[in-house]
Amino acid sequence: MGTAFAGDDSAAAIADVKFIIDNLWILISAALVFIMHLGFASVEAGMCQRKNTVNIMFKNVFIVCIGAVGYMLWGFNAMYPGWEEAAGNFFAMGSPIESGFEGAAATANLTKEYADYTYWSDFVFQAMFAATAATIVSGAVAERVKLTSFMIFAAILVTFIYPITGSWEWGGGWLNGFGGENSAETGQFIDFAGSSLVHAFGGFAALACVIVLGPRLGKYTKNGIKPILPSNLPLANIGVFLLFLGWFGFNGGSVLSADAAGVSHVFVTTAMAGFAGGLAAIALSWILTKKPDLSMALNGMLAGLVSITAGAGSIPPFYALAAGAVGGVLVVLAVGFFDKIKIDDPVGAISVHGVCGIWGTLAVAIFGSEALAGEKISFSAQLIGTLSISAFAFITSFIVFYAIKLVMGVRVDEQEEHEGLDVAEHGVPAYNDSAN
Repeated sequence: MGTAFAGDDSAAAIADVKFIIDNLWILISAALVFIMHLGFASVEAGMCQRKNTVNIMFKNVFIVCIGAVGYMLWGFNAMYPGWEEAAGNFFAMGSPIESGFEGAAATANLTKEYADYTYWSDFVFQAMFAATAATIVSGAVAERVKLTSFMIFAAILVTFIYPITGSWEWGGGWLNGFGGENSAETGQFIDFAGSSLVHAFGGFAALACVIVLGPRLGKYTKNGIKPILPSNLPLANIGVFLLFLGWFGFNGGSVLSADAAGVSHVFVTTAMAGFAGGLAAIALSWILTKKPDLSMALNGMLAGLVSITAGAGSIPPFYALAAGAVGGVLVVLAVGFFDKIKIDDPVGAISVHGVCGIWGTLAVAIFGSEALAGEKISFSAQLIGTLSISAFAFITSFIVFYAIKLVMGVRVDEQEEHEGLDVAEHGVPAYNDSAN
């Protein structure tokens, strides 16, 4: 035993063990991100009316299924194209992922020659991310969107649109090389786990859809805003804690290895930003409404998490508190602002993901450490990057959703909305109230 791991053999054995642990962490992280979809479904169902619960749950089941399958058939290879030297680094055609490897290809894709993880682990981790963008839209359009229209839109969004902006940074596209040959001096765009590429993308896609769709019946009246109360705050509470749990995989997995220093740092910044966001939202909403508001506390936690996602690896822990707290303040103000301009978002998705996604990306330039980031940080790069992604998501989503509206409509009729989409769209209520 004493000689089995000596010299080069010892180094090789350590490298093999490291590869196994790194790969396992990516797979665990993928499972944690998958659990986030249960969190999204629970938050949406809890924050909306009881009569629409089945519809919300159905959409969330469909989204994660179509998200992963669409990403397998097109998105993964469109998002990670391996840009050619003369390419414009803006758009790449997709294609199905590989179905298997043999010989040298197996060595190149299923061992440490590929990365700190295998090709399969890479795909499944990224596939769990992909569905999240469409899930964000689901909450914002809840309670009045036509099911088939939403399903078509979600399939297009996650399969074809999301990979484009994802490729700009994570696929080595134009944002990844922002600044050209001088990027080492001028700074590059940094979005560690997707404050812009996932959250702002989903939030501004949601804004476009809500503008096309319009508000729920009775929400905005001549006498002002009529609150439409949540049906199940305990379920919403459970959903937020599930999302918080999953975020440790969302951000922690984005280290792309089980590096002890890197993962532990990301866990701390993620947790502290989420807690600070919750506290800030509690304080501000209590001041404004004179009552402690659970829904705002929950959205504050999510806002803090979104706010740290771009900088989880580059923002020091105490600055993570500041980034999260600003996110908690912003979400309270943004929810009120969107209500004032009659943008009806039942779960606050546009505020949490869109507004705080932009803030989280800019927070990297304000609070980020270049020593932790390993590269030059530039406010202009962060601003251009997040605005480009948000604008692209908004414009493309508006065009696609409006086209669907012209072809087949996007909104249920007034009677169906009044009855609830569970009965109108699915023919079954979520809860059996019969005495039997």
